[in-house]
Amino acid sequence: MPDLEQWPTGRLLTTAARLVEHAWNERLVNIGITHAGVIALGVLESQGGMTQANLAQIVRVQAQTMGKTLSRLETRGHVSRTRNDLDRRSHLVSITAEGSRVLGEAQDVERTLITGGGLVSDELRSHLQAVIRDLGAPRWNWTAEVPGTTAPQAGLPTSSLVEEGTLP
Repeated sequence: MPDLEQWPTGRLLTTAARLVEHAWNERLVNIGITHAGVIALGVLESQGGMTQANLAQIVRVQAQTMGKTLSRLETRGHVSRTRNDLDRRSHLVSITAEGSRVLGEAQDVERTLITGGGLVSDELRSHLQAVIRDLGAPRWNWTAEVPGTTAPQAGLPTSSLVEEGTLP
């Protein structure tokens, strides 16, 4: 066993993130969904139907990458795509009842990944949110309204994905 006491915080964080991701993916495969699919379904459930391009932008992936994820989700009946009446070149993507059911299962998997609820502690979530805000702001040009104010503030995500735990 490595001497974790000697590891710098960044190494602890990246190693823990990789281990959580691997464990989560091993369990998600049992319910027929990928990590990327969970993220897409989470956005669609919380924000409603939208175009593939908008979804890709929110999740911060290329539209082509999102297209592959949506194809898998559509094949399994987790999303539906319909032609956009406002722009016939695009499709509106919506979560289906089956997609909501699978998303609920995936969220249960995430909540129970570590015994004792270590991943859902408010203190850990608060620290991780701060890291994501601080390091993500310059990278992704985030701006959003601060709760309780009407003014946008740089450094916060444009949606509540971080707070809802749907941002990778």
